Amino acid sequence: MILRAETGASGTEKVEAGRPTLDDLFRRAAVHDPNALALVDPPNRPLFTDGVPRRLTYAQADRAISALAAKFCRAGLQADTLVAIQLPNTVEAVITLLAVLRAGMIAIPLPVLWRQHEIVAALRPLGAKAIVTASRIGNVSHADIAGEVGAELFSIRFVCGFGDDLPDGVLTLDDIFDTQTASTVPRTLRGGQAAEHVAVVTLDVTPAGRVPVARSHSELIAGGLALAQEIGVGPHMSLLAAIPPSSFAGLATSIVPWLFGGGCLSLHHGFDARAFAEQIGAGITTAIVPGPALAPLVKAGRLQSPTNVVALWRSPEQLNLSATWNGAARLIDVSAFGELGLVALPRDAEGLPAAMPLGPVGAPHDVETARGKTGTLLLRGAMVPKSAFPPGIERGAEPYLAADKEGFVETGFTCRLDDTDGTLSVSGPPGGIAVIGGYRFTTRDLEGQVSMADPAATIVALPGGLMAQKLAGSALDNAEVAAAILAQGGSPLIAAAFKARGLAA
Repeated sequence: MILRAETGASGTEKVEAGRPTLDDLFRRAAVHDPNALALVDPPNRPLFTDGVPRRLTYAQADRAISALAAKFCRAGLQADTLVAIQLPNTVEAVITLLAVLRAGMIAIPLPVLWRQHEIVAALRPLGAKAIVTASRIGNVSHADIAGEVGAELFSIRFVCGFGDDLPDGVLTLDDIFDTQTASTVPRTLRGGQAAEHVAVVTLDVTPAGRVPVARSHSELIAGGLALAQEIGVGPHMSLLAAIPPSSFAGLATSIVPWLFGGGCLSLHHGFDARAFAEQIGAGITTAIVPGPALAPLVKAGRLQSPTNVVALWRSPEQLNLSATWNGAARLIDVSAFGELGLVALPRDAEGLPAAMPLGPVGAPHDVETARGKTGTLLLRGAMVPKSAFPPGIERGAEPYLAADKEGFVETGFTCRLDDTDGTLSVSGPPGGIAVIGGYRFTTRDLEGQVSMADPAATIVALPGGLMAQKLAGSALDNAEVAAAILAQGGSPLIAAAFKARGLAA
């Protein structure tokens, strides 16, 4: 049993028996070895956001988490307030997530390529009261985008940011790293087990639209538990995560195993081959990478040193097309089914993807599979959410998460059943969904963003091999349409489909 830690008015911890929260797991690691290295920024950080690369020990990270949590509380934000987070894959993203949880609030991590159109659509039904972002990510001013979102959504009370030259009205947060003493975080008074309260809300994209998916601490921990056992976590572990913590899969494959082990988490943003080579050679024991990146990384000789490689497949129907694994590292494939659940399975003895069992998967059986009447994959288990969020959304017009009477949720992925060995293989993505570079779009949203820019323009999703799909757009003036999509707060991935001449991928 792990003890639950709470901070009293004096700043000292009180503990009581119970299921752990994510903050409990962090505190346990911090107490075990406060001077151990906890978080490491990408070495190329200045190329995509402000600030020099940070290296934080557990003690330094703990102080920063408490300082930010206290800042949220002093601003008047209450327990269970929803706080949106849109940050690059840097130390600040992890610190902010844990600070929101330490303050007893609920985090809504947002993908970094979402712009005003998608953020407003996602946050409007949820009533988020704060946004935390960066001054810039790449050459885009995300602080300006957050300010525009705050102006459009009445519920947003605070826009906060890390970085230089923040716009007026944006609260700077960089000072949380300067504190040398522990900040006092008011105790959160809520009934029931703290681990069963909602911790994170991620946004799934279904044919019906965006669906908020809420998970408790326990459900998040269940999502990362099987993988943590596969890679053998511990204080000796050094993780390199090229998957940002902006989705359930990102949290379950990087944050949760790191918190379980108490080792070091190095972060990699976007993809930069030179930075990745520098990081992977710095004693990394487990590398977490997008599945489609496996082949080029192997070809470049970048995955020779880790003990484990974790490949995340956001389009799991593409997994069986991947090359046979011949590397010295142990390869674990993680199939992500939107924001609903995931299945982690190591490669078989021949280096081929392992078959997904029908029924309970692996141990500790945190997910169970089934095949629906229409041939689609169903999931249930300790990691799979069961309730719609926010409460009462099912009585309105917005799409929401719905489980059947047996607790299974519909993923929309088609699958084939092998009766001889009782296994399932994913054969196709949900209908009406395009997956571009790990981002999901409904056909309706693709066409809607384009028609707002030019009613005569067209866009289609084409097969794209291991990268799932690619977008191709055509208009009388492609460059003008691309600029209009960006100007109206649309997705840069959709805008990129319109090249200066002809069809664009």
